[in-house]
Amino acid sequence: MTRPGNQHDKLTRDNLLDLEDHHLVRIETVRGDQRQVWVLTKRGHDEAKLLLEPKGIRVSALREKKYDPVTGKLLGTGYGEHAAAVTSTAAELHQAGIGHRLGFQTEIGHRLADGYVQRADLVVRAPQAGVPVLLVEVDRRSEDAHDLVTKLRRYWEWGRQLAKDADKRTVDLVRSRPDAIERVDHEQRLWRRVYPPTGREGLAPLAFVFADTTETKVAHTVAVLEEAGRYWAPRRYDSLYEKAITARDYRQAVPVVVTTLEQLQEHGAGAAVWRRLGRTGEQTLTDALDNPDGHTLYRAQEARADADDKRRRAAEREAQRPVCRRCGRKFSDERWEENTVHRTAVKAGDRSACGPCRVDDVARQEAAAEAARLEAAAPPEPQDGPEAKRGRGWLRRRP
Repeated sequence: MTRPGNQHDKLTRDNLLDLEDHHLVRIETVRGDQRQVWVLTKRGHDEAKLLLEPKGIRVSALREKKYDPVTGKLLGTGYGEHAAAVTSTAAELHQAGIGHRLGFQTEIGHRLADGYVQRADLVVRAPQAGVPVLLVEVDRRSEDAHDLVTKLRRYWEWGRQLAKDADKRTVDLVRSRPDAIERVDHEQRLWRRVYPPTGREGLAPLAFVFADTTETKVAHTVAVLEEAGRYWAPRRYDSLYEKAITARDYRQAVPVVVTTLEQLQEHGAGAAVWRRLGRTGEQTLTDALDNPDGHTLYRAQEARADADDKRRRAAEREAQRPVCRRCGRKFSDERWEENTVHRTAVKAGDRSACGPCRVDDVARQEAAAEAARLEAAAPPEPQDGPEAKRGRGWLRRRP
């Protein structure tokens, strides 16, 4: 199908007619403006997978023929309008440099644990444009807003499934406690086996593109989607510094952006036409998908809060530091510890004295002890009384 708005498509029509002769394509339906919607046949789909598939890219799902069970008429009119809107969305993204021609896939299934398959209208892979993967749902007023909430929930549930090669301990833990999946790294989840890392927090991002609708219906639908914050809204970080942390945790959320096909066609997909759920105003696609208030901000705030807490604790400790009652100096950490630790406090001496004063006390005590020892060891002084004289004479009279 050619890009919408292309007026020089004769070569494309001739190629399609040639492919039809070889039973590789068929006409799905004819739109109101007489343009035809072509799809691959089973044979064409098989050949496309062999010829066009680059490594890591899968060809879109086969569009099978469906007939009215009563009239036997080929059904496809509704699909044609929707397919045209999906193709137009892909064309606008490609024109804005978001994705190469083989970076788009349609009708890609995402199987849930209960067996239900949620098919994305369009999957975009544009790593060079900062969008490694984007799931796109196109709504043409055919679905109720709550139906889109159901789709959002299914993508959220699919992003929480474990990969088949997850270790047994993790599998058993998640089976017994479903919320434990939130502590399982995304590398062990199923979605990371299907899509590359997004380079941002959260699950695979989802875009809702509204086509052929009114601003009122878009506003109502967006309001209903925003009420389902469990699936897209970030959470508060569990931190010791709760009051200092304004960052939000997006790791378990589905990033959801919305726009209209009319905005894409008027301004281009690279313009500020995307609105992120939970935010006001419109941004470019990459800005809308980024999380400036996410994990990077959290790490910075956590580091600042931790440093502030250490400074506060240090100031509080310094305010409690004892002061020597003799010289007025503050205790050193070593002297303070001697006075507070149980095993050393009993030997700390005068607890009101700082380290140097304590050293002086010990020196005086040692000097006094040494003097006492020397005095005890000295011989007695000679006596000059009568007894001393008698004693000396008695010694001289002995033979």
